[in-house]
Amino acid sequence: MTEQLRLMAVHAHPDDESSKGAATMAKYVSEGVDVLVVTCTGGERGSILNPKLQGDEYIEKNIHEVRAKEMDEAREILGVKQEWLGFVDSGLPEGDPLPPLPEGCFALEDVDEAAGRLVKLIREFRPQVITTYDENGGYPHPDHIMTHKITMVAFDAAGDPEKYPGTGEPWQPQKLYYNQGFNRPRTTALHEALLARGLESPYGEWLERWKDFEKRERTLTTFVPCADFFEIRDKALIAHRTQIDPDGGWFRVPMEIQKEVWPTEEYELARSLVETSLPEDDLFAGIRNN
Repeated sequence: MTEQLRLMAVHAHPDDESSKGAATMAKYVSEGVDVLVVTCTGGERGSILNPKLQGDEYIEKNIHEVRAKEMDEAREILGVKQEWLGFVDSGLPEGDPLPPLPEGCFALEDVDEAAGRLVKLIREFRPQVITTYDENGGYPHPDHIMTHKITMVAFDAAGDPEKYPGTGEPWQPQKLYYNQGFNRPRTTALHEALLARGLESPYGEWLERWKDFEKRERTLTTFVPCADFFEIRDKALIAHRTQIDPDGGWFRVPMEIQKEVWPTEEYELARSLVETSLPEDDLFAGIRNN
């Protein structure tokens, strides 16, 4: 294929791009693919999850600015481009019953109107492939679910000249994937590999509670080999230092075990306008050389 390959990854908050599909993106960047991360919100209502930074007055008062700088660092590490959609973080409501979402937040936006911003970026960047979250958001954060909704609308609308006039020339992406990196087969394989080596596993509780996160098993269609980029993934994730404890569970599986036991990142093919055969090992399968 003589035309430049382009991948767009649509995420809810800064840090999501580094915890979901980051090694895949770094791999494609190394191959000359143009990769754009679209971040829907600024992460303004995200909690400070790194215990070493909790209680820092500057961070608490300037969380939006801090998270934007973290995103800049992660973007440089991954070698991707990045754009903000400019919506306001909805926060993760907690309690029973759940409190109402804050006024003006992303999850309360009109889906069709919000999708217009993404359509504009799709028409400007012209990706053949888009990745995002499934209908459950990967986990039920309202911003993740909203990200799914606007991406589905935008994928279908971007190529329709009747939709969203004034946002650029129509462009129809060819494939849409859901990130499925947090899947049961991978988690089970790493858990069992750790135990077999006499090591402690951080996944035992995850596996016990799995049914609370997913009502059904997802279909994994695409396994992208990207073990050589796991270190870059982790470095990008650590750049989001307000969100990630470098001594936490994310990093407790030795790198050599990760690469040996599960050297891929997984996706679920949700839409394809080109012929492809499953399972795939390339998000551009059916697009390259067509």
